[in-house]
Amino acid sequence: MRMVLVGCSGFVGRSLVTLLLNRGHQLTLVSRSAQPLPALQHPQLTRLQANPADPSSWSQPALLEALAAAEAVVNLAGEPIAEKRWTPAHLQLLQDSRIGTTRALVQAMAALPAGQGPGVLINGSAIGYYGTSASQSFTEASPAGADVLGRLCQAWEAEAQAAAGRCRVVILRIGIVLGGDGGALGKMLPVFRLGFGGPIGDGQQWMSWISRHDLCQLIAQALEDPAYAGTYNAVAPEPCSMAQFAAALGRCLGRPSLLPVPGPLLQLLLGDGAKVVLEGQRVLPERLQQQGFAFRDGQLSAALAAATS
Repeated sequence: MRMVLVGCSGFVGRSLVTLLLNRGHQLTLVSRSAQPLPALQHPQLTRLQANPADPSSWSQPALLEALAAAEAVVNLAGEPIAEKRWTPAHLQLLQDSRIGTTRALVQAMAALPAGQGPGVLINGSAIGYYGTSASQSFTEASPAGADVLGRLCQAWEAEAQAAAGRCRVVILRIGIVLGGDGGALGKMLPVFRLGFGGPIGDGQQWMSWISRHDLCQLIAQALEDPAYAGTYNAVAPEPCSMAQFAAALGRCLGRPSLLPVPGPLLQLLLGDGAKVVLEGQRVLPERLQQQGFAFRDGQLSAALAAATS
């Protein structure tokens, strides 16, 4: 298939691009950076520099031509949620990078002549859609939360759903992605390997996670299989508490995992952004299990072993 990939040059995108190329797809990678994935050279990969949140970017001849010829689009664009304080400027960036990018992309697709353009859009979202809870379990049928992330994800998904009249739309509410060279786990590994690791906060908050391998396989499968449509929780079937996660990581590395990271310290560093790691939600992949998706890393021990090997 010919595909346009947006926001796919980071932690998840690096693995996704390699997987899709290995499956024989032809990719156009749209990124703000002039040289995303500099180490990867492939005759089936084209790079275009643009600001995908700017509607005028989609009128560039090369990008417009790629979108018109594409059979599929993957949009994972979005600034990291929990790495900076939620100042008004950063909150605006979080919105623009998700809502603005998706809106501009869908509008560009809608402006294409009939018979041109992608037949499927895979769009990212996040389990922050549900808000946080220490006791509830959430499936795809659960309502959106009323907090900042719940409202952000709801608006983000609405922009993607606007393409439903033109193509098949798949929205993935992605949990904490586990990989050894990035994301939350990548930041925790050096501390744990030194023997100073432990749970963040009180350790009782839920962590709903998915291995990067399984997430990339899910995206590839959703692109190729027309049975995938609508919204899916992109999480493994065994959510855990932060304390359980820290203990499992310590066992995997053969290191102690007893020193907690105080919540007030994170709040001092990240402000409202600390909410993402100090609070959580128990999210279940009900629709993926009904559809028979095969998780390679369905158990936390297997996911951690694969990520740290």
